Amino acid sequence: MPAPALPTSAMAVQVPLWHHYLQAIRSREAPRAQDFQRAENVLLTVLERVHALDPRFIVDYSRGLEAFQFALRSSEDPMDMEVPLWVDAEALLIEEPEATQPGDGPELCRLGVPREGAGLEQWTTDDTFTASSEGDTKCRGHIVPSKVLCVLKDLLVAAIVHCKHHSLIAPGSLNAASLREEQLHLSLLVSSGWRTISFHVVPVVRRKLGVPVLEGAQQMPGFPKGSLRRILSQGVDLVPASAQLWRTSTDYLLTRLLRELGSLQGHRLDSLSILDRVNHESWRDSGRTDGLTFGHLKMVLLWASALFPAPEDWAELQGAVYRLLVVLLCCLATRKLPHFLHPQHNLLQGSGLDLGAIYQRVEGFASQPEAALRIHATHLGRSPPPRIGSGLKALLQLPASDPTYWATAYFDVLLDKFQVFNIQDKDRISAMQSVFQKTRTLGGEES
Repeated sequence: MPAPALPTSAMAVQVPLWHHYLQAIRSREAPRAQDFQRAENVLLTVLERVHALDPRFIVDYSRGLEAFQFALRSSEDPMDMEVPLWVDAEALLIEEPEATQPGDGPELCRLGVPREGAGLEQWTTDDTFTASSEGDTKCRGHIVPSKVLCVLKDLLVAAIVHCKHHSLIAPGSLNAASLREEQLHLSLLVSSGWRTISFHVVPVVRRKLGVPVLEGAQQMPGFPKGSLRRILSQGVDLVPASAQLWRTSTDYLLTRLLRELGSLQGHRLDSLSILDRVNHESWRDSGRTDGLTFGHLKMVLLWASALFPAPEDWAELQGAVYRLLVVLLCCLATRKLPHFLHPQHNLLQGSGLDLGAIYQRVEGFASQPEAALRIHATHLGRSPPPRIGSGLKALLQLPASDPTYWATAYFDVLLDKFQVFNIQDKDRISAMQSVFQKTRTLGGEES
């Protein structure tokens, strides 16, 4: 069977350039994964000592997806290292604070220790616990995130000193001086060869129960059959949200969904890796400026996979990248990036990012991608020829100043110009707009 014809649009980049760029990224994946695993082993050795000092903090070897995710990335954003607490979460009282505004984010709660019940005595000591008033007949008090973090910091310092003294970790691989206590995590730098990897050490309470907002996501198309139900049935974790409050965290579930997408034929993960590399090197000036994170782009891929579920949607590399770009441009123009599992939560709200400037950079790449696809300066001349006419360029720039242009008619013109989508994609784009419009009313307008 002959190979499918390449897009005929005037803006299309020759396929070898896209694949050459992808090959350069892939060539770094194995070394990056190895670097991460070495750094992770150093940190796990330290955490083993933490557990020996205080058995309330557990070393979790069961979640091996961090190296997979790190290898996909070109960005150097910190990686989370979760430290589970040895506590029966189902025996705790999950107390929700006073009603919050829609769109404030994942569910918040306090972790109460009931007056009736056994097995929780180790969490009622002053170092992690604050007692309730005598008048509270149900709750003895609460496990306080800020206190847990303080205890964990002291344990890490002691564990690092012990591991260095007994040569359990390589000289120079980790320094207690780099340990920083921040509001929601502990920041730590670990050296692995020539690379230094930043970790956020986060105490976490494992829960077996999910939350109702996740149930509607189980019918999402575009994922392997049964994968969403199987993954979401694992429940969600609780991590620090403030000095007193915990919040639900679905980070691990999202990474599991990402891994499921990788099991499908096509260029879903390849398109994510390409945009993360472009984002890091071009849109964020090699990480020197604030901008989108890998987490933002991961969420865009999850939405794109649900909106474009057919295998042929991801069969061609350039078309796969542009599917992510259309979703991303829509999010930036409307200033709405719904959380995939909590759609009422807008990930761009309160981010402090200049979304208009980011839109212009993303639009510039969509219009003329070859400038950012260079592996080094010799691949192209100083000024690559323009790939689109001034009329289309003006059209692409409209949404940055007026989100109302992101109507179905605008998408029709945009997709016709890109010529990398099939006719059914326009219906899916309309569905995407419908989802994002609903989140606008749930989450409120962003100033």
